[in-house]
Amino acid sequence: MKAAFTVFKKEVRESLRDRRALLNTLLVGPLLGPLLFLIMIRVVVQQEIKTAEQPLPVAVQGAQRAPQLIAALQAAGAEIHVAPADPAAAIRAEELELALVIPADYAEDWQAGRPATVYLYDDSSRKEADRNIRRLQAMLAHYSHQTGALRLMVRGIAPLVATPVLVAERDQATPASKGAMLFMMLPYLLILTTFIGGMFLAIDATAGERERQSLEPLFATPVRRESFLAGKVLATSAFAGTSVAMSLLAFLVVGQFLPTADLGLSIDLGGRFLALVVPVMVPLVFFVSALQTFVAGFAKTFREAQTHLGLLQIVPVVPVLLVTILPFKTATWMYAIPLVGQQLVITRALRGDPVGLLPEVLVISATLVIAGIAYRAALSAYRSERLAIAG
Repeated sequence: MKAAFTVFKKEVRESLRDRRALLNTLLVGPLLGPLLFLIMIRVVVQQEIKTAEQPLPVAVQGAQRAPQLIAALQAAGAEIHVAPADPAAAIRAEELELALVIPADYAEDWQAGRPATVYLYDDSSRKEADRNIRRLQAMLAHYSHQTGALRLMVRGIAPLVATPVLVAERDQATPASKGAMLFMMLPYLLILTTFIGGMFLAIDATAGERERQSLEPLFATPVRRESFLAGKVLATSAFAGTSVAMSLLAFLVVGQFLPTADLGLSIDLGGRFLALVVPVMVPLVFFVSALQTFVAGFAKTFREAQTHLGLLQIVPVVPVLLVTILPFKTATWMYAIPLVGQQLVITRALRGDPVGLLPEVLVISATLVIAGIAYRAALSAYRSERLAIAG
C-alpha cells in the first residue's frame, strides 16, 4: 500500500498541475449543472407568475354574437381583439397563438337553451402557447358551468342535481414530495458527475502515459502492477468523489435560492438527505473509477480514450429512462441494480420518504460487488504487457 499511495500522490499532483482538467473536473462539472438548474427554475416560475398576472390576449371572430360570453371573458382577465378572416391560417403562420370563433347560429342555440358551440383554434404542438390555451379553456369551462347552474335555478332545480357524483380530492402529496419534482434530474446529474469527475485523470493515468511512453518505464520498476492500479484508481476516485461532493454542496446552496415559498414547496438537502445519499454514492465512485481505468486501458492515445469514455457517459441515462418512461412500482430487488438503486435512493430521499436499512445495504453491496468485478478486469489489463506498449 505504500507503493500504491506513492502512485496516488503522483497522479493527484500531476492532475492538479493541469489547470484545464482541474477546471473541468472540480468547477465546471459540479457547478454548471446546479447553476443552470437554478436559472431554469427561476425563469420558469417567474414566467408562470407573470403570465398569471397579465391579461390574456384572445382574438375573437363574431364577438357581437355573444356579448355575455365576451363580458365574462373580459371579467376573467381576457383582452379581446378582432380575429383575422382566416384564424386557422394565422395560427399556422404563427401570427396568433389562439383564436375564438363564434358561429352565426350561436345566438339561436343560446336563446333556445341548446348547447351553443364556439370554436377554439390553436396549435397544440407549440409549447409556448400551451399556457394561454389552458387559461382560455378554464375561462370557457367556468362560464359554461356558471351559466348551466343559473339555468337550472331559473327552472326551480338545484344546480347540484346536475352533479350526481361530487369528487373531493384529498391530495396526500407533501410539500417535500412536490418539491422533489423540481429536483427530478438531481439523481441523473449526481451520477453523471461521478462519471465526469475522474474521467480526465483516468484517461491521463493510462492512455495519456501510454501515449507519452512513460508507462513502460513505470512498469519496469520493481513495484507490483497491483500497486500501480490501486494508486491510479484511488486518485481517480478522489477526483470523482470531490466532484460529487462539490455538486452536492452546490445543490444545497442552490436550494436556498429557489422560489419554493411561491410554489408551496419545500426542499431539504440537509443532514438526512446527505446521510442517505453519501453512503450509496461512495461505492459508485469506486465502481466508476475502476470501470473508466479498465476502458481507458484499451486506448492507445488520449483522444481515443476520450472517445471511449465519452460513450461510457451514456450509461447514467439508462436508469433515468427506466424510472421516467416505465411507470413501475418500486420493488426491493430493484435496489440491488447499480445505478438504478442510487437513482431510487436519491429520489426517495428528496421526497422525504423513508428508505430503510435493507435498500441501503442492497445498493451498497451490489455496487461494491460490481466495483470489484471492474477492478479485477482492470487488474487483468494492467498485468498484460500490451498495456505498456505505445502507438
